[in-house]
Amino acid sequence: MHKLGVNIDHVATLRQARGTRYPDPVFAALIAEQAGASNITLHVREDRRHAQERDLELIKKSVSIKVNLEMAPTADLKAIALRHRPDSCTLVPEKRHELTTEGGMDLLSDAYPGLKTYIAELKKAGIVVSLFIDPDEKQVTAACKLGARAVEFNSGRYAESKNDKEAAREIERIRQATVYALSNDLTAHVGHGLHYHNVRPLVEMQLLEEFNIGHAIVARAVMVGFEQAVKDMLALLRP
Repeated sequence: MHKLGVNIDHVATLRQARGTRYPDPVFAALIAEQAGASNITLHVREDRRHAQERDLELIKKSVSIKVNLEMAPTADLKAIALRHRPDSCTLVPEKRHELTTEGGMDLLSDAYPGLKTYIAELKKAGIVVSLFIDPDEKQVTAACKLGARAVEFNSGRYAESKNDKEAAREIERIRQATVYALSNDLTAHVGHGLHYHNVRPLVEMQLLEEFNIGHAIVARAVMVGFEQAVKDMLALLRP
């Protein structure tokens, strides 16, 4: 079965909205682990709008499954990663006013000077580094040259497809990029905008190792409970 990374950011969003201590992302992480998730993902943003450094610290100490920290490649976030040593870090682009991550890192631009050294420092600390990129072979090649161990393909354009033809085109883009990543000894993950009604076509490729999904699971959990929401998604990840 494909691996499921449960992103608990939106549990933290509910907590931060009222400035309370609940709902607790740590409790959500423990429930996700018991329900069968393979890892817990949380995005500590520069503006700390949802997940906090303390969440990372407590989740790392509480669960036995992998902990993946999503983060912008900044000095502040690197210090947090080196302090708490998550199992992996997924580097993502970040804009202060976006509702959620809007696209993959453009590794072909000059937006990330010193990124190779940045990645090397995380790797030296024993952290597996993944880069969140659009499904494009040139981006995959750049990720290899920078020293990443994995890539997470941005499935946002697929999730936002307006018809079957658009969806099929985006699925093929992800498939081709995944095949290329695997041929370059990279692990291939996928995430962004995936939910209970669109994940199956990507599962059926039988190529992607890990699916990182958050908003859809947290939204379903409001109706059916967190454990059941995770189990329902895991059922869809079965070959």
